[in-house]
Amino acid sequence: MNLLLVFAGGAVGAPTRYVVDRLIHRWYDSVFPWGTLVINVSGSFVLGSLAALHLSEQALTLLGTGFCGALTTFSTFGWETVQLLEQGALKQAALNVAGSVTLGILAALAGYLTFS
Repeated sequence: MNLLLVFAGGAVGAPTRYVVDRLIHRWYDSVFPWGTLVINVSGSFVLGSLAALHLSEQALTLLGTGFCGALTTFSTFGWETVQLLEQGALKQAALNVAGSVTLGILAALAGYLTFS
């Protein structure tokens, strides 16, 4: 049953990530990966919020593991950082790493504190 919950959440989270990323790329056409940053930070907020709500194991599997797991993307974050380094955009790469980690943690904390 848990595997089906992960699939169901992921079936919503992955297309959501794609659509949000495309929209952000339309609004901000820059070398900096704004789409991935916004998605990962907002996903961290959602996951922190879910943790504070003390949901059932099934709800956390569906929403936390499935939806948030498919919505957020560490591999894309890593690859986009490598691309920035290859392009010589050292400042943007450092900002991407520091901003993603710091804002992601703060967003998870904010979500948790908001709903606890």
